[in-house]
Amino acid sequence: MSSHVVQQLVDVDAATRARLKGQKPVAIWLTGLSASGKSTIANALEVALVERGRHTYLLDGDNVRMGLCRDLGFTDADREENIRRIAELGRLFVDAGLIVVTAFISPFRADRALARTIIGEDAFVEVFVDTPLDECERRDPKGLYGKARAGLIKNFTGIDSAYEAPLSPDIRLETLGRSLPEVVRQILGYLDERFAATDLTTSRSAANRE
Repeated sequence: MSSHVVQQLVDVDAATRARLKGQKPVAIWLTGLSASGKSTIANALEVALVERGRHTYLLDGDNVRMGLCRDLGFTDADREENIRRIAELGRLFVDAGLIVVTAFISPFRADRALARTIIGEDAFVEVFVDTPLDECERRDPKGLYGKARAGLIKNFTGIDSAYEAPLSPDIRLETLGRSLPEVVRQILGYLDERFAATDLTTSRSAANRE
């Protein structure tokens, strides 16, 4: 960073933005192998939060790679930079008062720890979508595992690039034999319990009826 860059102070702070939205801003960080179900779960979770009257934004790995991170490849260094950029973006969305749902492989523990540091411990929820590799390969909706096994894709997570599973995630989602509504309810239940005092997930319409 240039020594000439100085942070500009503003009068409207994060607490004011959160208060206007009536919610505790957080980043819900879904990590897991390709085809583990991250994007599907993230989308369903955002729908459930919006139905409860929450202000949200969903950041998906493929979508971000088509814009903000389109200059990055899949080397370890590029993956690290990809996650750093997403974490900085997530921090800005949290500062804006939003509940951010992210769906990224984010394969390395150090990078996820950095994301937690950038966004802030009290606003970061790590969700491990724990789907076994063989099940992810069986699903393979984009045909990526097959191409990686054939040597057509290099640095593919789970094949020739490591995935470091979270050791102590805030939420572990075991997906085998469970429905999408079940895993979404698990996340919402955790959020309800952890952020009960801050009205993160309570339905506004339900609250108004009481």
